[in-house]
Amino acid sequence: MEERTKKELEELIPQIKCPKDFICYRSELRELCKAEDVGMKSYLKCLEENPRDCLFSLGYAESYYCTCALRLHIAKKECK
Repeated sequence: MEERTKKELEELIPQIKCPKDFICYRSELRELCKAEDVGMKSYLKCLEENPRDCLFSLGYAESYYCTCALRLHIAKKECK
């Protein structure tokens, strides 16, 4: 993980209550939930098998969307 990305994520962490204790960050982005950037500014499409089990999952129109700011930032950085 780039140092700049690491710092950006560290700034977001205090603003989030994560039931998984930030495993995505602590694993250096090796353990990420399945989500896809579909071009929305504040959401990712959740691709997990059981999206209802996630605190950050938001159901809408037969799809589920990830609202985790940390996961969103990670996905947006991966696309660049």
